[in-house]
Amino acid sequence: MCGIVGYIGCKQATPVLIDGLKKLEYRGYDSAGIAVLDNEDIVVRKVKGAIKYLEDKIAHEVIEGSVGIGHTRWATHGEPSDINAHPQINESGTIAVVHNGIIENFASLKSWLQSEGVVFRSQTDTEVVAHLVNHYYSKTSNIFTAVQRAMAKIEGSYALGVLCKEYPDRIIAARKDSPLVVGLGKGENFIASDVPPFLAYTRDVYFLDQKQIAVLYADHVDLFDADGNKIIKEPYHVDWDFSSAEKDGYEHFMLKEIHEQPKALTDTMRPRFVKEGDSVTDITFDEIEAHGEDFWKNAKRIVITACGTAYHAGVVAKYAFEQFARIPVVVDVASEFRYRNPILYKDDVFIVISQSGETADTLATLRLAKQSGVRVIAITNCVGSTVSREADDVIYTWAGPEIAVASTKAYTTQLACLYMLALKSAHIRGTLNDSEYLRLVAELAVLPEKVNEILEQKSDVQKFVSQNFNKQKVFFIGRQYDSASSLECALKLKEVSYMHSEAFAAGELKHGPIALVDPDTLVVAIATQPALYEKLTSNIVEVKSRFASTLVITQDSGESFKDSADQIVHIPATEPAFAAILSIIPAQLFAYYCAVLRGNDPDKPRNLAKSVTVE
Repeated sequence: MCGIVGYIGCKQATPVLIDGLKKLEYRGYDSAGIAVLDNEDIVVRKVKGAIKYLEDKIAHEVIEGSVGIGHTRWATHGEPSDINAHPQINESGTIAVVHNGIIENFASLKSWLQSEGVVFRSQTDTEVVAHLVNHYYSKTSNIFTAVQRAMAKIEGSYALGVLCKEYPDRIIAARKDSPLVVGLGKGENFIASDVPPFLAYTRDVYFLDQKQIAVLYADHVDLFDADGNKIIKEPYHVDWDFSSAEKDGYEHFMLKEIHEQPKALTDTMRPRFVKEGDSVTDITFDEIEAHGEDFWKNAKRIVITACGTAYHAGVVAKYAFEQFARIPVVVDVASEFRYRNPILYKDDVFIVISQSGETADTLATLRLAKQSGVRVIAITNCVGSTVSREADDVIYTWAGPEIAVASTKAYTTQLACLYMLALKSAHIRGTLNDSEYLRLVAELAVLPEKVNEILEQKSDVQKFVSQNFNKQKVFFIGRQYDSASSLECALKLKEVSYMHSEAFAAGELKHGPIALVDPDTLVVAIATQPALYEKLTSNIVEVKSRFASTLVITQDSGESFKDSADQIVHIPATEPAFAAILSIIPAQLFAYYCAVLRGNDPDKPRNLAKSVTVE
């Protein structure tokens, strides 16, 4: 969840740290702080609230020093406060620590340290790390050994940045289950939870692997395993454009990323399309085709696990795989799957989906599947992420950086990959003949243009929102694919607008949810499945008779919903199975405009963070 940064070099550290924290604020913004090593002491400044409050606090202060660490927090242990903000320090202030993750055995470690006479100031699990490192440092006088021994005691997830007053020429960094990237500059080096904080300075990075330790000096970086053995690894060169992590004139990142979806979809699909002249004739996945077609022919079941938005993409994919490839699909929330003693078979196709590639629960299911001997395919947006490194095969969504906490282009590009995979597997299994396969592939290829058509009509959604942003309840309904899409529609709205929103299978309304419908309710019907228009119209009439307002998002060009909808948002006609990519666009815009009109920051919704690296 949280974001950490670190700098060592010839520049003043404070501005570099503050700038880096701003680029990580999507990971948490309950509090922020920095620790800078000057000639004599570690200077710590931290404050409750967003990074702008930290800037205000130090605005009239000169903090000298070219070595420092910083942190922006998503609270786990202890409420947001100045005391609970990071960095956390030992009692004498000679060791400072920033941490992303959760120390699962912090209570027992804290009790033991207190029995040794340590006095704690905060409620955080991170303070345990500072005192634990100090405990071993007092015995060894070696900061590397102290961190190494502390790691052996800690249970849980962590990415750590450690400063020691008596070792002013280095930063110690380590990770387990939480992401940490080392940036390799010239005469300066960096650590961060993600790449953007140091893209302005370097594009060469190390992605730290499990339980690896990095020691950063101004002129070089040494890497070690948990036992202290030196590691040699090749740096990775980041080639995406830094400007793609900026707003480019949009008021918010969320709106910018909604508008980036045509390009993101094109970038994700185009490299996988085989073309003859201007026609798309096939789909190829170089990432997985080395295993041969027998893998898909012999597969008896597909298992998909993910969390949040990625899980919703998996629910849509269930319909696609079963419709096209005629193979049963199990979709499960990763946090539930890992604890229910799941039944796995060697010929399962196991797919994990994670935008960040660092989602803790999804990563745990990946490891569980691999322990069971099942081949794992990962779909992620982040090259070098833990999920991408540990999966047997990885399919990247080339969406570019997604900064807003609420996922938009990550979701649609995940759907694109899943649709392509469903079609390819169906063709291999012989459940789609050549002509039908070519028709569907061609339709998939033109979806980016159709997304752009919807974006050009966004003013229609904005106008409707201006009349309905104060509704007390919003219910999304649909059938089949549209029921799956409704899950993501409802999530987007509640994430950024804080309006109460739920998704229901339309046929289930009369089995309970209709009791909630009243004049303060808006019902949004997703209607992209022509065979079910008549049944969905009946559901809309049911809620209209309870005085609810109604909005229909549909690809129907006739008058199916003319008499039952207060407002209709038309999307371009497409293959019904693919309509989930189009129907979500008006819903994303609806959520965005509701958030803005209600005075919320859609990029930084309360209590949420972009990368969920804790359970």
